[in-house]
Amino acid sequence: MTRKIAIVGPESCGKTSLARALARELQAPWVPEFSRPWFAAQRRTAYSMDDIIAIAHGQLALEQQLATGADWLVCDTSVLVCVIWAQVRFGECPAELAQLWRPQDYQLHLLTAADLPWQPDPLRENPLDRDALLTRYQTALEQTQAPFALVTGVGEARWQNAKQAVQQFTWV
Repeated sequence: MTRKIAIVGPESCGKTSLARALARELQAPWVPEFSRPWFAAQRRTAYSMDDIIAIAHGQLALEQQLATGADWLVCDTSVLVCVIWAQVRFGECPAELAQLWRPQDYQLHLLTAADLPWQPDPLRENPLDRDALLTRYQTALEQTQAPFALVTGVGEARWQNAKQAVQQFTWV
């Protein structure tokens, strides 16, 4: 059985850098964000709730594909990101999308704090409310009793905090 770690949190909080570094450390596959190549293939930036649901399905399929034969899987995002994205953008999360997020499928969630400088990106939408988004993520993880650790700090300190969080679990 593949053990999965999901890196979640507000935009521009170092999730991709952290996921890549952790995958190297664990010698595990890294699951990138499905949404980036999906939007590139769509050749558009406008989207609907149906698009978010499609992205969630694609993310899960990519996780399943990359998990084959792996002890560990490091996921640059999870369906939780799609759930919160839908809530923020459209004011709701349809049942179909909510049912796709299965927090128990991940042994650990690393929640990235909004303590890094904002980096503009055409797919990012929320430069001013990252703290509110962080609260949404933390609340969702707490409500589902999903194991998580808040990762803070800049540069090497952030990396060390993430490694320490992973090492605190006896299954490492």
